[in-house]
Amino acid sequence: MNAIISFGRNLLHGALTLPFRRDRLLMKNNIRQSVCYGPFRSMPLDMVAKRFIEMGILGLDLVDPQEWEAVMQAGLQVTLSRVPGASGESLVNGFNHVENHDKLTAIYGDLIPKAEKAGVKNLICFSGNRRSKSDDEGIRNCIKGFQRVVPIAERHGVTLIFELLNRMDHEDYHADRTAFGAEIARELGSEHFKLLYDIYHMQISEGNLITTIQKNADVIGHYHTAGVPGRNDLDGEQEINYPAVMRAIVQTGYKGFVAHEFATKKANEFEAIREAVKICDV
Repeated sequence: MNAIISFGRNLLHGALTLPFRRDRLLMKNNIRQSVCYGPFRSMPLDMVAKRFIEMGILGLDLVDPQEWEAVMQAGLQVTLSRVPGASGESLVNGFNHVENHDKLTAIYGDLIPKAEKAGVKNLICFSGNRRSKSDDEGIRNCIKGFQRVVPIAERHGVTLIFELLNRMDHEDYHADRTAFGAEIARELGSEHFKLLYDIYHMQISEGNLITTIQKNADVIGHYHTAGVPGRNDLDGEQEINYPAVMRAIVQTGYKGFVAHEFATKKANEFEAIREAVKICDV
């Protein structure tokens, strides 16, 4: 009887968390899911972690190094880390220009051993803007630059995750198609250099998502989600068939993370993530 009274009180005051736990128990877990930290940074981390863990979320993406320890103490993995001094800057000034190689090699060379020590496996990296360079020159320059950094990553068991972006949202960004990144990855031939296949960006840049994922599964090491257009929820108001895309990812044998990186139109951010988790749990 006391348990029933307690249950009723929790329900009355909106404190009941059982629906989240029930969702987690029913999950297939063929897709390991995480969430980009940005929209939740202003909230208490312990509360954020508790809510996500109840949904079956395993980690946070785009975490800064000074946040690593707190995120892991809260019970979540750091599924992808930013790189201070490189993450934002190299969106524009990246590995596709040789004059940036010394600086970027120093930055990654310093952070990679720290990531290993902390248990952080993935660090983000970028091509930089085209600035009139051809694809061939940009690819060659990226290969040269990463040939200096990838051996460091290999020694420390850390993977560089190279993001593909569309040029509508990121004007002049060079790695705007899967083929650009895939050529770099295959030339490097390392399990410690993989592509971040952002499903939202690649739908805008090239479409043909499922076939592209199938053909490039060997060089993809991370995924991001968002709805097209608008980079909003993964609901029926946008054009990507996320369950079909997730099934294709599962069929490739992928064991990495799919991270949600969208701006919700809902009043409740956690409800939006819970719905995205359900949609992608195939």
